[in-house]
Amino acid sequence: MDSAREEILAKVRASLGRSQGAQVGPLPPTARVGPRAAGPIEGEIERLFMEIGKLNGVTRRLAGREALRSALAELIKAEAVKKATLWSTPDLVAWDVVGSLRALGVEIVSPQADKHLVAECELGVTGVDAALPETGSLLLRSAPERPRVVSLLPRVHLAILTPAALRADLHQAFAEAKDAGYCVLVTGPSRTSDIELTLTLGVHGPKSLYAWLLEGP
Repeated sequence: MDSAREEILAKVRASLGRSQGAQVGPLPPTARVGPRAAGPIEGEIERLFMEIGKLNGVTRRLAGREALRSALAELIKAEAVKKATLWSTPDLVAWDVVGSLRALGVEIVSPQADKHLVAECELGVTGVDAALPETGSLLLRSAPERPRVVSLLPRVHLAILTPAALRADLHQAFAEAKDAGYCVLVTGPSRTSDIELTLTLGVHGPKSLYAWLLEGP
């Protein structure tokens, strides 16, 4: 194994015109990309929604809790949701997402329940810790009150964010999440391609992603 490895490395060095142990030259200035600067908030929201849309996600802008209740009713009907699981974070509690779902006849399953029961839920509802307009990615930090199974097991993932979640780039998001035990980066619904590059959604995770931006009380 070692001889084969050395043979491969020797060929690589020869193709690069380098000898073993030679110093690696400094990276040219053009190889370094500076941190992305955030633009005006309306432009950031528009870009975030555009990128999520490119990935088959569904976006919506909501003005307050009444609009959220109406949007939930439409989602429950469109996706034939009978069971849901969700985070128990202060934002979701303040927005009374549980109450709205129960009023619509949806059974609430604890995210701490057996994973097979959580997987039977049609809908998983989470908040969003950081939203990246450049790629349409959503960062979700994991904690006891925000289990990662909520965004991974149900067929439909609803991520509710506020404008405060917008971040300029991934470096900023990672710096804020450095003390989190676990993070999930969501970039559209689960996507899988076979050897013929036939795209299938929902094989290894949610088939549908809804990202709603909630503004106002």
